[in-house]
Amino acid sequence: MGVKRTLMMVGLGIFGVIALITVFTSWYTVDESEQAVVITFGRADEMVTNPGLHFKLPWPVQSVEILSKETFSLQFGYKQNKAGDLEAYDAETKMITGDEYIVLTDLVVQWKITDPRKFLFNAQSPEEILHSATSSAIRSIIGSSTIDAALTDGKAEIEAKTRDLLVSLIEKYDIGIGVLGVKLQDVELPNKEVRAAFTAVTDARETKNTKTNEAQKYMNQRKSEAEGEKDAIISKAQGAKTARIEQAQGDVAVFNKMYEQYKGNQQITRERLILETLENVLPKAQIYIMNDDGSTMKYLPLQPLQPQQAQTDKKEGSGN
Repeated sequence: MGVKRTLMMVGLGIFGVIALITVFTSWYTVDESEQAVVITFGRADEMVTNPGLHFKLPWPVQSVEILSKETFSLQFGYKQNKAGDLEAYDAETKMITGDEYIVLTDLVVQWKITDPRKFLFNAQSPEEILHSATSSAIRSIIGSSTIDAALTDGKAEIEAKTRDLLVSLIEKYDIGIGVLGVKLQDVELPNKEVRAAFTAVTDARETKNTKTNEAQKYMNQRKSEAEGEKDAIISKAQGAKTARIEQAQGDVAVFNKMYEQYKGNQQITRERLILETLENVLPKAQIYIMNDDGSTMKYLPLQPLQPQQAQTDKKEGSGN
């Protein structure tokens, strides 16, 4: 009886343990920022993305790996310790440019898990693979760039090329990671004197660009003023041209009208024109008209002669 009771107690204990394992390993919770992979006998069987409480077969039949949906940051060349201080790794960031200068390049890679199955089973350490791929990509791009581009206005292009190359490498590795972006943090020279020289070069280039922009602005302003003056001169000339044409047309109309009258009575019109001309040429002279025989007209300004005649007559009277 004692042995049976002992076996029964052991059996009840084993059953209780199995029941507890079944209860505690058959349910799992997925948060909104998480995704889960259900693993059946070591094989990825199902991917769960809906948040909430979910059921699975108890361990060791099924297990669950829960991964984050959030974006991760890979810091290349430096790390931030628990105290918040940055620790630099110059040996990792030291690389050679295409024109054989040594630079220190730090960057951040934004990435996320796009395929949990591949992330868990296609590589033993996908984050280390991403780190190595990042190092390979940035070294390749820096190695084909000049020192001037790496330190000044070529950083955006280096970032874009590094991202494209890194994306292609990660796609070949097929480890379930998606690269969202690459951001250069620092690209600098290891020597202080050389850094100072390149800083002076950068400042000179910025000054040059500023002066060039100012000159371009002044040129555009002067060009606009010249265009305005040209338009004003053309407009004035057009107005003068129109006025002259209208005046000429008016003179032609007057002449044509006078010519019609002249053709109707040539003699009278000729005489009127002569008189009007004399009035315009000699506005203060008084004109006397004499007909000798009715066929000839003489136009004599005799008024200026009258004072002389009166003076002569006066002298003759006093002499008598």
